[in-house]
Amino acid sequence: MTKSSENDREGGQLAMHTPPIVSPQAWDAARQQLLVKEKAQMRAHDALAAERRRMPWMAVEQAYAFEGPTGTASLLDLFEGRRQLIIYRAFFEPGVFGWPEHACRGCSLGADQVAHLAHLNARDTTLAYVSRAPQADIARLKARMGWEMPWYTITDSFDADFGVDQWHGHNVFFRDGARVFRTYFINSRGDEAMGSTWSYLDATPLGRQETWEDSPEGYPQSAPYKWWNWHDSYAAEASPDPKWVQVSDAGEAAFRDLDAGAKV
Repeated sequence: MTKSSENDREGGQLAMHTPPIVSPQAWDAARQQLLVKEKAQMRAHDALAAERRRMPWMAVEQAYAFEGPTGTASLLDLFEGRRQLIIYRAFFEPGVFGWPEHACRGCSLGADQVAHLAHLNARDTTLAYVSRAPQADIARLKARMGWEMPWYTITDSFDADFGVDQWHGHNVFFRDGARVFRTYFINSRGDEAMGSTWSYLDATPLGRQETWEDSPEGYPQSAPYKWWNWHDSYAAEASPDPKWVQVSDAGEAAFRDLDAGAKV
C-alpha cells in the first residue's frame, strides 16, 4: 500500500479525487453514454424476471403454524385470501443484537424501506414478516418503529425448512385454492434491493401483471399505469378512472416520442 502525500490531504483527511468539471453539453453527452448501459441493464433485469416467472414450483406439503395478533394462523392464512405471498424472515428474538428494544439493524433498515402495502395488495400479493419473538414484543416494536406490515411469530421449523434459520431472506409462495407452492427465494445481497412495489412484484410468479411483460400464456395482465391508484383509493374490481387513463396515455406517448428522438 502506498502512502498518500501531504498534498493529498485536506484537514487531516484524504482528499477526494473527484471527476472532471465539464460543460453542460459534455455532461449531457456523458450521461447519454451511461444511459445506454443503464437501459441494457434494465432490459436484462426484465428478461431475468421473465425467466423467474418460468421457474419450477415446489409443493409445500407440511402444515406450518404461526402466531398472529388474533391467534394461531396457518401458512394459508398468511395469504389473506390473495394468490401470492412474500414472507421475509426478520431477526427479532432473544440473542439478536438490540433485543428486546430493537430487531436486527439490517432487518430494521429493510423494514423502513417497505412501500405502502396497498399497491402490492392491488396485485393480489401479500407481504408478511415473520420472527421468533412473541407477539407482544412484535406489537411493541411495530408501534415504536411505525411499521404496518403483518408480522407473525414462527412456532415450528418454517425458518429452517426455507433457508432462513441462520440468515434473513424473502420466500415467495403461490396459492392455488388450498394448495401452496414455493416459487422463489431471495437472500443475502438480493435482500438489499427489496422494498419497492416493483422489486416485490418482480420476485413473484405473476410479476407486475402488465401487458408489456414476457409471461407464460394465460397469466393475468392489464395495461401498464392504468391500475395505479392512490393507496387509499383501491377498490376491488374497479375499472381504471377514465381521466387517469387519458393522463397516463399522454405520458406514455411523450416518453415514446422522447425515446424515439434519442435514437435519431
